[in-house]
Amino acid sequence: MPAALSAQVPRRASTWLPLSVLAGLLLACTPTFNWRELRLPPTTAVALLPCKPDRAERTVPLGGVPTPLVVNGCDTGGATFALMAARLPAGIAPDEVLAAWQRITLANMRSSVEPQRQPFHPPGGLPLAHAQRLSAQGQQADGRAVMAQAVWTARAHAGGGTELLHAVVYAPQPQPEATEAFFAGIKWP
Repeated sequence: MPAALSAQVPRRASTWLPLSVLAGLLLACTPTFNWRELRLPPTTAVALLPCKPDRAERTVPLGGVPTPLVVNGCDTGGATFALMAARLPAGIAPDEVLAAWQRITLANMRSSVEPQRQPFHPPGGLPLAHAQRLSAQGQQADGRAVMAQAVWTARAHAGGGTELLHAVVYAPQPQPEATEAFFAGIKWP
């Protein structure tokens, strides 16, 4: 330690200062957000997820047709991150499905305020009216306040039909940096 600095720092503090710096560096090496690329079958999309996901699959009625929905999600940094992917057969209007999916999501979180909306068209995504990004306030199942940042997008599948993707971050307060990285990581090949 330079003499000018050591004269200003009491002896006991000069011993603990390097230890506190070392502890801070060690904490910085254990990231809250451990980003990883994830393939999203049954679509061709890939995305980034900030933690090791749990995966579930169930059949849901999308556009009036029983459709396999694959969900990947995890919790980190005080937020829940989820990615949902499905493939619709030809002949079903994807924009209508995206609109209904948004209504169901907002109803499930008991959102009573009109959400903020903007277009969301990642490269390769269809320019649909309901391919959107929205921010909404609502409630969790236990009544606690929750903020949702969500996107919906679609892409025509080469073999026919449409690929659908929904990504959402649920947290008590917005997490702009993590949310931006999450949504920016959504890619169609």
